Amino acid sequence: MDSSRYSFSLTTFSPSGKLVQIEYALHAVSAGSTALGIKATDGVVVATEKKLPVLMDNTSIQKVSLLTDNIGVVYAGMGPDSRVLIRKGRKIAQRYFRTYHAQIPVNQLVRDIAAVMQQFTQSGGVRPFGVSLLIAGHDDLHGPQLFQVDPSGSYWAWKASAIGKAMINARTFLEKRYKDEIGLEDAIHTAILTLKEGFEGEMTEHNIEIGVVQQVEDQHVFRVLTPEEVKDYLTEMQ
Repeated sequence: MDSSRYSFSLTTFSPSGKLVQIEYALHAVSAGSTALGIKATDGVVVATEKKLPVLMDNTSIQKVSLLTDNIGVVYAGMGPDSRVLIRKGRKIAQRYFRTYHAQIPVNQLVRDIAAVMQQFTQSGGVRPFGVSLLIAGHDDLHGPQLFQVDPSGSYWAWKASAIGKAMINARTFLEKRYKDEIGLEDAIHTAILTLKEGFEGEMTEHNIEIGVVQQVEDQHVFRVLTPEEVKDYLTEMQ
């Protein structure tokens, strides 16, 4: 039986047991810019390529985003789809805060976002999200954490992971360089080196974006590094 007849149906399994539209969504992720995350002993770093047309204002595009004060996200795939999930994630976190007057645990926010993505794999009239997410955060129960969420709604905790077009090479590089005792500063350097592995052209502070979960005074926060900070890291590594 020709499995292509199932390729336009989200709610019908092919004879091989696949939902072909989810595979197409993963192809959209694989065509996206490379993004990666690394969990350190004292924080988490996420980084991504941010290559834009020369005439585009790069301040109008943000690939690393804040979900809560202590949780951030980077995506690979379709930007508009990521914005929908980021908005839903922020609403989920705000509802939790209004109810319990505390920040939502990282794994609970990941689970709820994954549930939204999974709902879009079993309903007629919708399509899967064409995006994978790397969610970085810190909470008092589990410390620094890094999760990957895929279009199927599957999610996993990682020590280090990569998504996007150079995912395989990036993961191979991370497997060689990652150590359990890695600190945040070393993790930032490793993230930049990993992006450089498959980077086309000159890497500058304007064509990559980096976010970190780090301790500031007595609490952990997520923030996006400024172009000046990224430039300083690039200069250090020359």
